[in-house]
Amino acid sequence: MLFGRRTRPRWMERLRIALWPRRSFGRSFSYYKHRVMRLEASPHAIAAGVAAGAFASCTPLVGFHFILSFVVAWVIGGSMIAAAIGTAVGNPLTFPLIWVSSFQVGELILGSNPAAASPHELTLSIDLITTSIATFWPTLKPMFLGGFVIGTILGGILYLLVRSAVVVSQNMRAERLARHAQERQRVLNDTMDA
Repeated sequence: MLFGRRTRPRWMERLRIALWPRRSFGRSFSYYKHRVMRLEASPHAIAAGVAAGAFASCTPLVGFHFILSFVVAWVIGGSMIAAAIGTAVGNPLTFPLIWVSSFQVGELILGSNPAAASPHELTLSIDLITTSIATFWPTLKPMFLGGFVIGTILGGILYLLVRSAVVVSQNMRAERLARHAQERQRVLNDTMDA
């Protein structure tokens, strides 16, 4: 591989990089920003994809964020690649904030603290799944509801920001390419006249 690493990093180094970037968080943010701006799609598709990824990251369905973001992006006409990039909103540093705020918003909407489920003696049987759902549902219900609200608001804000940034970026790129084409044509005309 031309640009591959000579030695593959161990799992501890990969975990450290996932939690704390090598250079800085600003550089990582800049990398994702440039990846989104360089996508070849309409401004709506790119912004809708990023919004779908951000919406999916606000749900408590850890492990299914990519799948959920792809489904939401497909429904609203967004880019699947932008949706995958948009799931970077949910990362190990932001998940605690997202989960706490979605739980509190969900409790606020529901109007009361859900009663904690009584602990059951768990045995390895088919009842384990139903008992687990019954145990976690009082916590997951407000998180789903609050995550839906927060994800919708965050997705809407990101849609507006990303769409305007992509429109500006694509217009600047088109103007730059038109200038280069005109300059090449002028040089070609000058060489033909000589």
